[in-house]
Amino acid sequence: MSSPAPPKSPELSDKSKKYDRQIRLWGDHGQTLLEAATICVVNVTAVGCETAKGLVLPGIGGFTVADGSTVKEEDLGNNFFLDNSYLGKSKALACKQLLQELNPDVIGDYVDESVDYILANRPNFFDSFDLVIASNLNEQSLLQLANRLWESNVPLVYCRSLGMLGSIRLQIKEHCVIEAHPDNRQFDLRLEQPFQALRDHLESTEITSKVPWLLVLYKYLKIWQKDHGAGRLAPGNYKEKSQLRETIRKEMQKDEENYEEAIKAVNTAFGAGMVPSALKAIFEDDACLNLQKKNDVFWIMAKALKHFVVEENKGYLPLPGVLPDMTANTDSYIALQQIYHQQSLHDADQVYHKCQDYLKQLSLPADSIDDRTVRLLCREAAGLSVLRGTRIADEYEKNCRLLPLVEDNELQGTLTAFNFALRAYERFLSECGSIPGECSVEQDIVRLKSITSKMLNDLGLHVTISDDVLHEICRYGGAELHAVSAFIGGCAAQEVIKIITKQYKPIDNTFIYNAISTESVTLKL
Repeated sequence: MSSPAPPKSPELSDKSKKYDRQIRLWGDHGQTLLEAATICVVNVTAVGCETAKGLVLPGIGGFTVADGSTVKEEDLGNNFFLDNSYLGKSKALACKQLLQELNPDVIGDYVDESVDYILANRPNFFDSFDLVIASNLNEQSLLQLANRLWESNVPLVYCRSLGMLGSIRLQIKEHCVIEAHPDNRQFDLRLEQPFQALRDHLESTEITSKVPWLLVLYKYLKIWQKDHGAGRLAPGNYKEKSQLRETIRKEMQKDEENYEEAIKAVNTAFGAGMVPSALKAIFEDDACLNLQKKNDVFWIMAKALKHFVVEENKGYLPLPGVLPDMTANTDSYIALQQIYHQQSLHDADQVYHKCQDYLKQLSLPADSIDDRTVRLLCREAAGLSVLRGTRIADEYEKNCRLLPLVEDNELQGTLTAFNFALRAYERFLSECGSIPGECSVEQDIVRLKSITSKMLNDLGLHVTISDDVLHEICRYGGAELHAVSAFIGGCAAQEVIKIITKQYKPIDNTFIYNAISTESVTLKL
């Protein structure tokens, strides 16, 4: 008699098939947030189109292109979307149609108006978007747009692409990240101070070659604790960890993989579960200490988490309930997994009920925070992060933040100088109404030097930018190179996805790239 056929894997939906690879990065909940978001792309330059492409392909909910210009010959050389058939036509319409062809599920719209016209006649236009992307504006337009979005609490991602140079500037008031996805996540196993259900299981299970290494390590950790006296919960330095490893190795029989795994795990199995410094700062933040209705619900959950850690869990974070892979028989691994999972649900339930208490005190609806979100927050508690940004306009006023950047200019190479040079370029556009280097290179270099010198003096910076840097700016003549724009646009799209999905940490707050030397740097301005 033949054996029964194995059960079929559940069929993926068309959407899951289409977005499978990216859902593995940010999950179904991240994809849902992405598909619900709408963005506005101001100025569809090559870098603007590349950024939009990087959002349309993964399925952004909707986009609106705002640009009052028409397609010119120079656009054909740097924007891969456009060809001769679009010459003289609306750039906003052309790019909207071509972007939408990349993904029919995305809703596209366009506005045949410049950013200056929109801000002057209907400034509330941008308030309905989840985020605005702008590129290659003059200084006056940039500052007006940035100030308007700051007042409306709409994030702005501003991209520059000029010749071999590119930059990204993120302007956002506050951004709370629950899923930071740290590179080196440490599993929280609580072996030093096991909770009751785990202690009962560890002490009642016979150690064999088939049980998970966690039980092996616990057995010899108890011996270590006894040898080192009261108060010592786990080895804290290399010498002590080596002693524990040797103790396990001496007891190991031939071909016992769980013993080998226990020896390897000595370095990483202890010390998790405590409150890291970044989370302490969140707990002491005024938004956490003094809850307000207008604040993000993240702060309500943060305060409930703090209460649980301090008042109910002896200073330990909620248990994430996630175990690493282990060589063991299926039954013993699943039994251990269930113990961790049940404790994590219990901890998260305690935090959730405290959240509901705070919501009631603030007269907010009970469904403002659901139990799934709280479970996620508890699982990721060790990596919670809050980014508080600055206005772009602050960079154009005297402030001490710029001084250390100039002092560290030697460390940053010429990248800081290029950042100031790009700003001088934008001021040139506003004051002179033309592109430096487009007509008379020599004459424009003199004017750009004068503008740069005055800009630096206005900022209280008694420094100069080398002639080579300013010559490089004028030599470009305002031209965009598609390869540079594609790189900057791809990076900018990633930052937008981080903000919309509230996963991974975005740049804080300026990224500068020099394609000549392939150098890059991130600065906080």
